[in-house]
Parts: sequence; structure tokens; C-alpha cells
Amino acid sequence: MSAGAKLTGARGEAAAAAYLKKKGYDVIGLNFRVRGGEIDVIAKNRKYLVFAEVKTRASGRFALAREYVTPAKQRRLILAAQLYLASNPTELQPRFDVVEVYSGTGEINHIENAFEAE
Repeated sequence: MSAGAKLTGARGEAAAAAYLKKKGYDVIGLNFRVRGGEIDVIAKNRKYLVFAEVKTRASGRFALAREYVTPAKQRRLILAAQLYLASNPTELQPRFDVVEVYSGTGEINHIENAFEAE
């Protein structure tokens, strides 16, 4: 991944975290990495522990950002979430969300329960 792409991703993750905070979530982790997977943002509210994948694109003209969360990427997110939960037990219901950040327009779309663990 190029330095420019990493910077774009980091900016998108910061924007997504700020957006979730405005929606009333407590952001408890950023860039949780384990062998085989990474979770961009971990946040919680009264009911859910959210594992959010952030996808940043200049625009949605070619494809929507959420379309880049492939089944393989979902499996890696689920694995990382399972490892996180093994070390951080919670009574909250886990949920997988996708946050689309469009840097060209500043638009942010939060897709709750974007996919489920099988």
C-alpha cells in the first residue's frame, strides 16, 4: 500500500470515528491488528459493541465503498473480532458495520449490521 493510500485511509478512519462519536458511540479502539486481520474502529453504545470497517474513496462513481468489503475481508474481520472478544469479554451484542467515507464530498454513510458472522 502506498504512503498516499495509507494517509487517505487514516483520514477516513479518523472521520469515521468522529462521525460515530457524534452519533453517541464511545470509540474504544482504532486499528486493532491481529495476525490475519484488522478492525478499523471498535465502538460501543448501550446495546452494541461495533466492529466497523471503514472504506474511504474519492467518490462512489465507479463503485460504492461498501462493495470493497468482500467475503474474504468479512472473514478476516470476523476472525479479528473473535480474537478481540476472547481478550475483552463483554455483555454487549457484537455487530459488524461498514462506514463509507467519500473524501471528495465529505459524505459519510454508516451501514449498521452490514454483515453477520456465520
